[in-house]
Amino acid sequence: MLFYPISSVPVAALVGWMLLLTFKHIIADFVLQSSWMAIGKDQKTGWALPLLAHCLVHFAVAMTLILIVAPRFWFVAFIDFAIHITVDRAKGFCAATFGVTQENKNPWFWTLIGIDQALHHLTDFGLSIFMAANP
Repeated sequence: MLFYPISSVPVAALVGWMLLLTFKHIIADFVLQSSWMAIGKDQKTGWALPLLAHCLVHFAVAMTLILIVAPRFWFVAFIDFAIHITVDRAKGFCAATFGVTQENKNPWFWTLIGIDQALHHLTDFGLSIFMAANP
């Protein structure tokens, strides 16, 4: 007989939070990110302000959506901000240090983008588990 453990995380809430945070990510990372942010945050110098602006957009969108859906999780927007700025800075550091840009056709460019996006989605998954498990 197979043992199927009962999840302590409500699946509907987990899916709901994942959909919300995925929507947030699409809006903040693609719709509201300007070229100045996208290119500037990966430069050797002058990266701080574009990176901060980009991550503040993530913070604002996350905070707005969380306050609408479940205000008790307001602090999750701060956690998302801290992780997002760390991941994006690490990506920017690698891009600037090793010349991983689309312009110079570096073969690692899309791999670096993929790793960055995977880390952001894993962050969203972790935060979704936390919020779903604490109704």
